[in-house]
Amino acid sequence: MAQSIYMAGVLVGALVLGNLSDRFGRKAMLMWSYLLLGAMGTCTAFAPNYAAYCVFRFASGMALSGFGLSVACLGEVGRGDRGGCGGGPVAVDGEKSMAVVSPLAGRRWLAESARWLVLSGKAEKAVKVLQRVARINKRKEEGEKITAEILKSNMQKELACMKSSYTVSDLVRTPAIRRIFFCLSIVWFSISFSYYGLAMDLQNFGVSIYLIQVIFGAVDFPAKVLVTISLSYIGRRVTLVVSLLSAGLVIIANIFVSTELQTVRTALAVVGKGCLSASFNCIFLFTTELYPTPIRQTGLGFGSTMARVGGIVAPLVKMMDEYYPFLPPVVYGAAPVMSAVAAGFLPETLNAPLPDTIEEVENRWASKQKQLEDTKEKIPLQPQDKALQKEA
Repeated sequence: MAQSIYMAGVLVGALVLGNLSDRFGRKAMLMWSYLLLGAMGTCTAFAPNYAAYCVFRFASGMALSGFGLSVACLGEVGRGDRGGCGGGPVAVDGEKSMAVVSPLAGRRWLAESARWLVLSGKAEKAVKVLQRVARINKRKEEGEKITAEILKSNMQKELACMKSSYTVSDLVRTPAIRRIFFCLSIVWFSISFSYYGLAMDLQNFGVSIYLIQVIFGAVDFPAKVLVTISLSYIGRRVTLVVSLLSAGLVIIANIFVSTELQTVRTALAVVGKGCLSASFNCIFLFTTELYPTPIRQTGLGFGSTMARVGGIVAPLVKMMDEYYPFLPPVVYGAAPVMSAVAAGFLPETLNAPLPDTIEEVENRWASKQKQLEDTKEKIPLQPQDKALQKEA
């Protein structure tokens, strides 16, 4: 029950804190989440009763969502460097004691998103942020040339398209964003659904659950290294599709392996878990690059919400093994395979500039559609049959 309450806190945090971050800034929400995570984690250790323990765990779950969403957005740097920022904030749950230290370091060294500052009417602060970055990168002279007027002129189109506030309805209001929204929702749900479904089956591999837990944790390191390289050189869409397909096929393949072959079953499960971990890293980065700045955090928050729903539904599917033992792994394996198909409809974002407005995303989509139509028109017609050719 306590674990379910914690997951509910993560879900609520994804719903609430993503929208607040779009309104008040990534850095502010990150600092608040750090403080809440440190305070609630400490209170949990000294909870006087079960009810208080559950309340503190719920608040810790909310803080974890705020931390993860804000870090994912603040990690967006240059086009060629964003792949290295895809290592999502996954393994931080056991680091509650460090959360109090993090706001102190983050407040001093972490900068607010310059793009968000400009679009929020705080161009002067954005100039200071960029000038500080220029000094750190030993480009002080170039940084001194930046002014609020220059930033506004370069983002004049984006500022003109801005409106006072954005809501979840903006995720489905326009066709291109709506398509991205539905595809990402399927992917987020499927990754978490299969991830937790696989994790709940540890005791059925015939190996010590403590040993396999260590192995499951260790596989994240090579998975993150490989996915970072693939994201940077191959692309986001291909990386996500391949990792999802691999995870699904490996999970399904394990159905046909005899229970006596414990080593083989364990190896396949570890590979599947590594592919799902890689998918998590990829989808965090991919989501932030697909959504425009005003709704980026809201979109990421809704995606995280779908992931929590997947985590809640996964145990229910596990209950079906009482009637059909083969059915849960089939469902857990089919989910990432189907989500790989959905991911194939997403546009590639490797080396592409981050979109600043909804209109920019819609224009890109319309432009690509026009290019496809023009390409089809240029394809030469196939020659007619020989009889018609002779008549001609």
